[in-house]
Amino acid sequence: MEKKTLTSSVYTFEKLRAAGYQYVDKTNYLWKLIQADGGMYFLSRPRRFGKSLTVSTLKAIFEGKKELFKGLAIYDKPYEWKKYPVIHLDNANCAVRTPKELEDFLHACIENIARTYGLALRGESLSTSFEFLVDDLANTAPVVILVDEYDKPILSNITNPEVREILAVLKGFYSTIKKCEGKLRFAFVTGVTKFCHVSLFSDLNNLTDITMNADYATMLGYTQQEFEQNFAEWIADTEAKQELPHDEYLSKIKDWYDGYRFEEGAESVYNPVSLANFFTNNGKFLNYWFATGTPSFLMELIKRDRMDLERVISTPVTSYAFGAFEIDNIPPLTLLLQTGYLTIRSTETTNGRLRYLLDFPNREVAESFNVYLLNAYSRKSQNDVATFCDVLADALIDGDLPQFQKVMEAFFAGIPYDVHHKDESNFQNIFYAIFRLLGYYTIAESRTSDGRIDAVVETDRFIYLFEFKLNRDKSALKQIVEKEYFKRYLLHQQQIILVGVNFDTETGKLSGWQHEELQR
Repeated sequence: MEKKTLTSSVYTFEKLRAAGYQYVDKTNYLWKLIQADGGMYFLSRPRRFGKSLTVSTLKAIFEGKKELFKGLAIYDKPYEWKKYPVIHLDNANCAVRTPKELEDFLHACIENIARTYGLALRGESLSTSFEFLVDDLANTAPVVILVDEYDKPILSNITNPEVREILAVLKGFYSTIKKCEGKLRFAFVTGVTKFCHVSLFSDLNNLTDITMNADYATMLGYTQQEFEQNFAEWIADTEAKQELPHDEYLSKIKDWYDGYRFEEGAESVYNPVSLANFFTNNGKFLNYWFATGTPSFLMELIKRDRMDLERVISTPVTSYAFGAFEIDNIPPLTLLLQTGYLTIRSTETTNGRLRYLLDFPNREVAESFNVYLLNAYSRKSQNDVATFCDVLADALIDGDLPQFQKVMEAFFAGIPYDVHHKDESNFQNIFYAIFRLLGYYTIAESRTSDGRIDAVVETDRFIYLFEFKLNRDKSALKQIVEKEYFKRYLLHQQQIILVGVNFDTETGKLSGWQHEELQR
């Protein structure tokens, strides 16, 4: 198979095919979507996950450009390649800050589309101009409406005092889709989040949400089979630079970039942009998702609501966690799910109700999130946070607990007073993020109501059992010994070290450090 060029920056299907870039065939899913005349769908996926390419591919299909699809699944399907008028609204680059700017942006979009079809845009208001455009285009054939990143104007203005007015503009604009339902061949809307009262999820009740539909759970992203089949040459080339057996190399790639699950029974998928960046950077295991940016308001929501991240990871949730939300009542958990920081790990049934267990999809996302979280709590730069964790990891690998203690104390001493003062949830989340960044997990099973956090760090030579207490100087180590938390590790070959630490919420400092090697 010919090794094709990869790209993480071209999202136009026509350009992708014409230039010979790698394209993982997803057209069988699209063929199923477009079968029903008048179908109207909504799909939510995290950023940088292929939404724009999917919309562009649908546009090429409805413009009748069959030649672009030669060799793809849809090419030989029973489909009449009829050309339809397409209204393609791309909000990805919408950088407005006021309702008036948004109205101007949307008006310019539909005016440009009208001009493309040789029409003069008419109507006094934005919504009526949109409606008239559909009416005029429908004189030749039923209209296709494709909206990419419908929520971008809202997400970019979450902390903007005028965000409600911005939302109201979108509500009036998108309500046209329902009004013109009888003149549509197809409608497809993408976004990251689901906001109530944008007409898409209230007035427009005939819009089918396929976000967690099993039939389309792997329509975006790459399954393991798709990954290995389409990237075989890239895998072979980069594998030669690794000192790992083939299966271990594949497992490492999966650990870094796979893990997104959009329906409880569906196969997990890889982030397509992360994979493209990974291979074009000669197979370097780096955090590529990090560079796409993390909304600061998400971290502020977590702090504001005193969200207990350890509990979120360890406690099952219901389907309500995946629903739409109000602009002035954004639940951090739902936003974490919709933005891709958390995903479905597994499910369980309790009292006849399905519940979902959540986790970070992969190492890349976990590192992105926890670096940003520590940055938000400590107000240290992302680079300083990463360096801090590297020094901690080196100290634990070397068995240098005095260095570990010194670095931890210096880190907490530098956290602003207003961040940590008498706030147990902040303390918990800071420790949770630190140990996740070290590559290990806090032990949810050892959590009690007194607010302590236990952590286990296992290296080649050592197993560290940490007990953290709040305002209880020198009681942490005693508890590890009395409750024998070490028993499950007695058959391990490494040296077991017990570490007790106290956090003083008055001073914001770590104190009462004690440690001892377990004798066995």
